[in-house]
Amino acid sequence: MHNMKVKKKLPLIEAIEIVDIGSEGQAVAKYNDWVIFVKGGVPGDVCDIQITRRKNKYAEGFITRLVKQSDKRTQPFCSHFGTCGGCKWQHLDYRWQLFYKQKQVEDALKRIAKIPYPELLPIISSEHTTFYRNKLEYTFSNKKWLNKDDFIKAVENNENKTQAFTDSKGVSNALGFHIPGMFDKVLDIDKCWLQHNISNEIRNSVKDFCNKQHYPFFDIKQQNGFMRNLIVRNSSIGELMVIVVFHKNDETKINKLMGFLAEQFPQINSLNYVVNPKRNDTINDLEVITYKGSSYIVEEMDGLKFMVSPKSFYQTNPKQAMVLYKVAKDFANIKRNQTVYDLYTGTGTIANYVALHANKVIGIEYIEEAIHDAQRNSSLNHISNTAFFAGDMKEVLTPEFIAQHGKADVIITDPPRAGMHIDVVQRIMEMKPKTVVYVSCNPATQARDIAFMASLYKVTAVQPVDMFPHTHHVECVIKLELM
Repeated sequence: MHNMKVKKKLPLIEAIEIVDIGSEGQAVAKYNDWVIFVKGGVPGDVCDIQITRRKNKYAEGFITRLVKQSDKRTQPFCSHFGTCGGCKWQHLDYRWQLFYKQKQVEDALKRIAKIPYPELLPIISSEHTTFYRNKLEYTFSNKKWLNKDDFIKAVENNENKTQAFTDSKGVSNALGFHIPGMFDKVLDIDKCWLQHNISNEIRNSVKDFCNKQHYPFFDIKQQNGFMRNLIVRNSSIGELMVIVVFHKNDETKINKLMGFLAEQFPQINSLNYVVNPKRNDTINDLEVITYKGSSYIVEEMDGLKFMVSPKSFYQTNPKQAMVLYKVAKDFANIKRNQTVYDLYTGTGTIANYVALHANKVIGIEYIEEAIHDAQRNSSLNHISNTAFFAGDMKEVLTPEFIAQHGKADVIITDPPRAGMHIDVVQRIMEMKPKTVVYVSCNPATQARDIAFMASLYKVTAVQPVDMFPHTHHVECVIKLELM
């Protein structure tokens, strides 16, 4: 007799209340000694939850029936809500989004940093909660995601049920966003509320053109097809950049599509394309060819101009970025005779923004192209007291480097989500600047790094900023002063 392991049926828990939101944005319910992470829940909901995964102390599940709706709920405005991986908090009233973002920062300081800190300043809300992004990247795919309604329509409109079923598996064209957790399935987007409506017009026009011309959409599993990605960038002063990414260098087809875009959308300031034959979507190591117009667009912030090239990083919510940088500048309280180090400077936005108030600003960044952009942005704004260096932060920021360029009076650091390497934290502590301003998009790693610095620095101000409405992400600026 075979010793077969019987798979245990996972329970349905009835009439349970959602009580909180976790650090990754999922709703939380508590049942006996379990913590249950629930997709699509809102604190205050009473619902039936089907458990899909269970461990010793926690479980995961989804709502099968809403018994009582929370007063924190609101009607999502996007037709793609719930299927698309973005804007997962559209069903949560914006006032409560801000509440739970503020709580996320406070919880991280309490649980991870475990050091004294002042009362948090009230989170700064975003003036615009839709059409606030300045960059979106769409994916072409011959594996269109069909939801249940799409499948029913496909069956009704197609006598060949087998073909309709095949279509439900995704054998049809889409231009949009990847379905979360399914690398080869793409949700075809009709209208996205994240970027100015011109982005929707360009995407839908390109999709129609490619379907009519029978341009093959990319198949990520087979690594074949022609149309790969479409990137639309815009600036707050109305400039527009489009980058089309092709899989193969077919000049006739490329010129036909690029000519169509140039004619159809004369307002595009920078029209570019890339040929990407690789197995991944990154274009950082590939040549960008400018088909028409300039090779960059211009962004403006508080009287400063910034050149944004196709591969440049620039904060994706530009209006709120200015609010964020103003907080960082105010916390830094820079004097005219001081040296400022701007760590993880990117394209030098913060460095150039604070340079007018400092004696000298040293910017350090891993990506060499970003450093070229930072230098170019200094020149564009006639700023002569900045110096930028490329390389791994922990390898650039050596005692020799500090001896050569001078000790920092103020450090502004804006690391990626993973936070700062422990070697970088130790180098900051060896330098002992009077003030450290830590800008972060991840309260957990920010709290961890601050805990490392607690022997020398005290937290004197904490300012959360909402950069991404309808998501759980929150930026936070923390001021640390030498004790």
